[in-house]
Amino acid sequence: MDIVFIRQLRIETTIGIYDWEKQIKQPVVLDIEMATDNTRPAATDRIEDTLDYKAISKRLKEFVGASRFELVETLAERCAAIIRDEFGVPWVRLTLDKVGAVTDAAGVGVIIERGERPA
Repeated sequence: MDIVFIRQLRIETTIGIYDWEKQIKQPVVLDIEMATDNTRPAATDRIEDTLDYKAISKRLKEFVGASRFELVETLAERCAAIIRDEFGVPWVRLTLDKVGAVTDAAGVGVIIERGERPA
């Protein structure tokens, strides 16, 4: 198994349980690890044969930027589902950090793993 990753994908979105949070955009930061087999793309050197991290980043930026959720858990689940369902990824580990949500904390959020991690 190989891993394609995206680090610190910063997206502004509407997220939170408080009334004031529902009126503003706040940053979330995603770190994503995705299982793949890089044998073919390494042999062909063609983008068509690889897991396109730019396309995944663009899709997540569109989705997260337009979404409105109360919980980071819900947003993380939806992002993982997009990655798995739309890009055919068998396993994903996603960290979602709600920047600035807790005073004096560098970050808060969730880490989820979905799917079967190939050997």
